[in-house]
Amino acid sequence: MRIRRVAACLAATALAASAGFSPCARAGDAPDSAVVTVQTVRVQRGEIAQPVRAYGIVAASAQNVTTVNLPYLARIVQMRVQPGQAVKRGAPLAVVQADPSAVLAAAQARSALALAQGELGRTQSLYDKGLATQSQLAAAKKALLDAEQALGAQEQLGTASGNKMLVAPMDGVVLQVSVAQGDQVQPGAAILQLAAGASGNDARANVVLGIEPSDAAAVHVGDTITLHGLSTALAKAVATGRVVMVGASVDAQSQLVDVGANVPLGQTAFIPGTRVSADIATLTGTHWVVPRSAVLKDENGEYVFQVTPDHKAQRITVFTRVEDADRYGVDGMLNASEPLVVSGNYELQDGMAVQIAGSAAR
Repeated sequence: MRIRRVAACLAATALAASAGFSPCARAGDAPDSAVVTVQTVRVQRGEIAQPVRAYGIVAASAQNVTTVNLPYLARIVQMRVQPGQAVKRGAPLAVVQADPSAVLAAAQARSALALAQGELGRTQSLYDKGLATQSQLAAAKKALLDAEQALGAQEQLGTASGNKMLVAPMDGVVLQVSVAQGDQVQPGAAILQLAAGASGNDARANVVLGIEPSDAAAVHVGDTITLHGLSTALAKAVATGRVVMVGASVDAQSQLVDVGANVPLGQTAFIPGTRVSADIATLTGTHWVVPRSAVLKDENGEYVFQVTPDHKAQRITVFTRVEDADRYGVDGMLNASEPLVVSGNYELQDGMAVQIAGSAAR
């Protein structure tokens, strides 16, 4: 009986070959009848950037720090600020008193000028009467010029008797106070350091960061930067700004490339000296934004699957341009109206029937 059944099957197969099916095949032998259950999300185009992680410190740039000092010998009468204090332009910083020797030098310069003016007038009168020579008149003029220059130098120093108020030359934060009340300060010695607060019109770097040398080529001036605090207290603090400088060499000590950023910090918790991390947005562009799990790769390249209106899987070639954590920015012939497969795609082949189980979190 079994032999007769096999023979009948073979005969039927021969007769039905032209019809494109086999009457002897079992139901499970037809791959086209398989239905794969998948999960999908909506796909859309949007702006996406590839972040570069950096670490650094607030207000560490030398170009952002101003040293307040005096050009003459003076004594500190009173300090009006302390480290960490925010000040506005023109705010009092300290009361100083010029040393008597500096005051005397200024007074002597004024006296020397008055004497030179009188001597020139007397010599000119004698010369007009023929009682002084041309060289004597020239010497008197030279003495007056020297006296004027000497007084001008003293006036530039700003030396004056009595107390004088030092004021902040800009908005900022006091980084360091180098003197105490009663100290004698030499000309040019630092009294305090003031870190400027960045503003929208201030293009200086007030945050210095370090990045891996391999990332340096992707970072450019103008890239958006997002600042994060490293301490527990600043875990949720965020500030944004722009890259204003990218180093052209590797730092010998840190083995990183320096990046300077301008971040407005006036109303934030990021005070000077705060250690921070930062995400620098590089390769910013508009692409199809898809979950990482949606993108597969084989010998023919990267691809995704979308579900057509007739519930078939359609393979679409894509090219990854940007990676951002669990998201990719890709280019390809995607259809915004068709669901994108994010789970179950490993089982799919082009044209397979699919059943959507639900939407996965984007």
